[in-house]
Amino acid sequence: MKTIYSTLFSLLFFASFAKAQDGAPQKLSLQDCMDYALQHNYTIKNSQLDILIQEAQNGQTASIAYPNVVAKAEFDDFIRPQRSFINAKAFGGPDAITSVAFTVPYAASTGISASQLIFDGSAIVALQARKMALELARNNASVTAQSVRYNIFKAYFALAVGYKQREILTKSLLTGRSMLQELIVVNQSGFAEKIDVQRTNVQINNLQNDSASLENGIRLYEYALKFSMGMDIKTPITITDIELEGHARTAADLLLEGTNYDNLPSYTALKTVKILNEYNLRRYHLSALPSLVAFGAYGTNYGSDKFSDMFKFNRYEANATFGLQLNLPIFAGFQRVFHVKETKLNIEKVKNNIDNLKLAIDFTAEEARGSLKNLLIQLKSQTENMNLAGEVVDLAQKKYKAGVGSNLEVTTAQAELLKAQNSYFSTVLNIINAEGDLKNALGKFN
Repeated sequence: MKTIYSTLFSLLFFASFAKAQDGAPQKLSLQDCMDYALQHNYTIKNSQLDILIQEAQNGQTASIAYPNVVAKAEFDDFIRPQRSFINAKAFGGPDAITSVAFTVPYAASTGISASQLIFDGSAIVALQARKMALELARNNASVTAQSVRYNIFKAYFALAVGYKQREILTKSLLTGRSMLQELIVVNQSGFAEKIDVQRTNVQINNLQNDSASLENGIRLYEYALKFSMGMDIKTPITITDIELEGHARTAADLLLEGTNYDNLPSYTALKTVKILNEYNLRRYHLSALPSLVAFGAYGTNYGSDKFSDMFKFNRYEANATFGLQLNLPIFAGFQRVFHVKETKLNIEKVKNNIDNLKLAIDFTAEEARGSLKNLLIQLKSQTENMNLAGEVVDLAQKKYKAGVGSNLEVTTAQAELLKAQNSYFSTVLNIINAEGDLKNALGKFN
C-alpha cells in the first residue's frame, strides 16, 4: 500500500510538472526538488540499479544451493573409427600385428544427470554473506542520495539569496532612476548642478552592471540546481522557499545536536564492508574443509552398423549411476594461506578507514559549528548595520526633499545601504552553507 501511495504521489507531481512546462515556470519547493532528484538524478538512478544488480548476484550465489540438472542427447557417426592394434596369434591367426575396429559406425545416447552440493564451507559463508552484500548496495545508494540532497540544499538557497539580492537591486534601480528624473528637471530649472546628475548616472550604471552580473549568477545557480536534480537546464522553474531569516534559528538549534555516526550512511557502509571482509576471512578458513557432492545419472545408448537401426528405440539399453564425491583439499601452493593474510590486512585497513571517517565527521561538524557561531554573531551586527543604513537613507532623502541636504549625501547613503545589504545576504548565504555542512555531518540529509 505504501508503494501504491508513493507511485500515485509521483504521478501527480510529475503530471503537474509536465503541465507547467506548457506555460509558466514550475514552482518548486526544496522538498519538490529533492523528490524530483530521487526519480531523475542519474547517480541516484545508477545506485538504485546497483541494488538490483546485487539482488541478481545474490540469486546467482543462491543457485549453488540448488540441484544442477543437465540433459544430453548425442549421435555419433564414426566416419573413420579408431582402430586398435592386436596380435592375431592370440586369436588363432598368424603371428602378426593387425588393426581391428571395435566401434560400430553409428552410435547414439541420451541421458540426464544431476548433482547436489551437500556440504561446502566456503559456499555456506557465501550464502550467509548475501544479506550484507545487499545491505552495502543500499548503504551506497543512501550515500549517493545524501550527497545529492546536500548539493540541492546549497544550490537551492544560493538561488534564494540571488532572488533577494535581485529584489534589492531592482528597488535601488527604481529609486535611482526616479531620482535621476527629478535631478534632470531641477537641473534644467537651474536649482541643481550638472555634477549631481552625472553622479547619479554613475550610480545607476554601476547598479545596472551589478544587476547584469547578478542575473548571470542566478542563471548559474539555476543550472547547478537543475543539474543536481537531473533536470534539463532549459526547463523554466522558480523556487518558493525563499524565506531566509529562519535559517539563523534552525542553524542555532543544530549547534545543540551531537554526532551519531550511525545516522551517516557512509559510516554504516564502511561497517558493512568490514563485516563482508570478515565473512571473506571465514570463507577462506572453511575452504580447508572437505566438500561433499551427491550425483546421479540415468541414460540409454545403442550402436549399430546400419543407420536405420538408430531409430529402433526399443533396442536402446538403459544405464544408471548414483554416487557421492568427497573432495579433500590437501595442498594448493599456499594459496589459501596468502588469501587469509590478505583478507586480515584488508580488515585492518577498513578499521583504519572507519576511525579516519569518524575523525573527518567530527572535524567537519566542529568546523561547521565554529563557522555558524561566528556567522551568527556577524549576522546580528550586520542586521543592525543594515537597519541603521536604511534609517540614514530615509533621513538623507527627507533632508534632500526639504532642501537642507545634498544629492551627494543621498547617493552616499544609498551606496552604504546597498553595501550593508550585500554583506548581510552574503553572511546569510554563508550561514546556510555552514548549516548544510553541519546537517551533512550529522546525517540530516538521509
